[in-house]
Amino acid sequence: QVQLVESGGGLVQPGGSLRLSCAASGFPLRYYHIGWFRQAPGKEREGVSCISGIDGITQYVDSVKGRFTISRDNAKNTVYLQMNSLKFEDTAVYCCARGCGSSPAYWGQGTQVTVSS
Repeated sequence: QVQLVESGGGLVQPGGSLRLSCAASGFPLRYYHIGWFRQAPGKEREGVSCISGIDGITQYVDSVKGRFTISRDNAKNTVYLQMNSLKFEDTAVYCCARGCGSSPAYWGQGTQVTVSS
């Protein structure tokens, strides 16, 4: 059974950092593209970052380039999203998914990230 479980969200001040985790089970994530997505209240979901299967090529939306880093630990079957220099506009529910396109088949439940002073 394919399952993705996010953790690591929380409340942080502007300029702070958080590391999100996406623990996978039921499949070896190193062979699949894994994406991080976010959705803020009243806004459409957007793709934040993607790490490709096998070769681990990473991609980022322009708004997070230089601040967020996606990585993968194959031994733990987990993908991470390190978020630094957080801004108010990063506030959203963050979800990971198996796939980086518009309609991934498998999603985690999401974790709330709130950037507030």
